[in-house]
Amino acid sequence: MIGGGNQVVVQSMTDTDTADIEATVAQVKLLADAGSEIVRITVNNAAAAQAVPEVSKRLADLGCNVPLIGDFHFIGHRLLKDYPELASTLAKFRINPGNVGRGVRHDENFTQFVEIARDLGTPVRIGVNAGSLDPDVMAAKMDENSRTAEPLNSEQVENQALVESALSSAEAALDIGLTPNQIIISCKVSRLPQMVAVYRELSEKSDFALHLGLTEAGMGQKGVVTTTAALSTLLEQGIGDTIRASLTPEVGGDRAKEVRLCQDILQAVGLRRFRPSVTACPGCGRTTSTLFRELAQDIQTHIDAKLPEWRSRHAGSESLQVAVMGCVVNGPGESRAANIGISLPGAGEEPRAPVFVDGERVKFLSGPNIATDFIDMVESYVQTTYGK
Repeated sequence: MIGGGNQVVVQSMTDTDTADIEATVAQVKLLADAGSEIVRITVNNAAAAQAVPEVSKRLADLGCNVPLIGDFHFIGHRLLKDYPELASTLAKFRINPGNVGRGVRHDENFTQFVEIARDLGTPVRIGVNAGSLDPDVMAAKMDENSRTAEPLNSEQVENQALVESALSSAEAALDIGLTPNQIIISCKVSRLPQMVAVYRELSEKSDFALHLGLTEAGMGQKGVVTTTAALSTLLEQGIGDTIRASLTPEVGGDRAKEVRLCQDILQAVGLRRFRPSVTACPGCGRTTSTLFRELAQDIQTHIDAKLPEWRSRHAGSESLQVAVMGCVVNGPGESRAANIGISLPGAGEEPRAPVFVDGERVKFLSGPNIATDFIDMVESYVQTTYGK
């Protein structure tokens, strides 16, 4: 379930040609295995439309039952009508009201699209993008603004047009027969301040479920930072029901990175837990040894490798907090605050490392096997603490 007080859902999208069934199945499964709870696929022509039912069937054969969203532009109304099995296969439809025609044709195409969703009981995301905003709406808002005593700047007018387009389309969908809980709205732009402003206004003006995301976040660190800042700002204010990180992957890069980023954001703001966390100090002049860095990496590698097993056999282990600290300044305090933590000796300190479990010091580790011994203690903690 989306919205209505349910937890925020992680979404992603494939970049394969949907008509390439084998490649699309492989990528959907990759995204689902990484934790994507909804996967959107492009349905842009007859070949893609015909492929979707087979994609869904092959995924089911693999035990992958992630809901599929059809991403429609320009001819979605025709494809859904011409390929009934496509329509019945998809768990949600996505329509961009700026891409379904102009004037009377726009209204006819939009109505046909929504009627199919209504008859199937399928939810619809009304996705308005700055790059494909309904030109009639934008022109009307610009004309209206030009006649005011104190005209707004172009970005402010665009914000108004985005919100108006989304909400008027949602109201039209209600008139056609969708229920409020079958409608999700998104208003995506690429600039962070504008995106935040638009979603705040949407949240103030409606109770529809909201899908958060930037249209294009970009590549590398820039994409990660921008996405994190935008989504965190809104999620902290209680805005958002589904999220996506629209990262530009490197050529041959990992498409599932966008899924993990969404999970990390939700975990960082305290809305959901997906995996154990490792707290490690950044290092300073007191930590000239690389031991704590090596141990932190070894712990993270161990957790990543064990996570599938822990998820299936030890419910609740995703809440595990581990601390690997490098000296006596913050080490004991941070280690006590974790479920299990170790404070390694800094430069000039006694070569012993106290280990804390649930706030209590339980033993000291020393010698060449500190890393192995501590990993064994973490594994034992998981085995004895979390349900089977």
